[in-house]
Amino acid sequence: MILAKNEQAACYRGIHPRLDEVLDRLNDAFLESVGTETQKIEGDKLYVTRFGYETLPEEETFFEAHKRYLDVHVMVEGEERVEIASPEGLTLFEHKDDFYAYRGEAEHSCILRPGMFLVVFPDDAHRIKMQVNGPKKVAKVVFKLLVYEE
Repeated sequence: MILAKNEQAACYRGIHPRLDEVLDRLNDAFLESVGTETQKIEGDKLYVTRFGYETLPEEETFFEAHKRYLDVHVMVEGEERVEIASPEGLTLFEHKDDFYAYRGEAEHSCILRPGMFLVVFPDDAHRIKMQVNGPKKVAKVVFKLLVYEE
């Protein structure tokens, strides 16, 4: 997991070539251009989508994880609490393709605010959409990048 401000993105270059592509796009002009339809940057290997929703009480949320993809969540407006846990300590209740849904207890917690990004690696189970001091409308850009080929 990496939690940082957008202006610190260059500090994380070199981890993976597709992550470098994402980090280069953490600027207002690109983020504002992303719509709610998935935008393919490198086919199914790197794509981006804008999401809008209202944050939820913790009991209405769950953890998700992926085995092949790394996610980069970039907060545009609003704020949400995010929790991270190792899938090994959680209970799997749904699985489809590269989406694994879990219930259980968090190991780490953070608040994602505008101008910040969160990188969750494969097997970083992450619970998103959680309220901070009540419900808030959120706009977030999420990049998905393939890091493990089948």
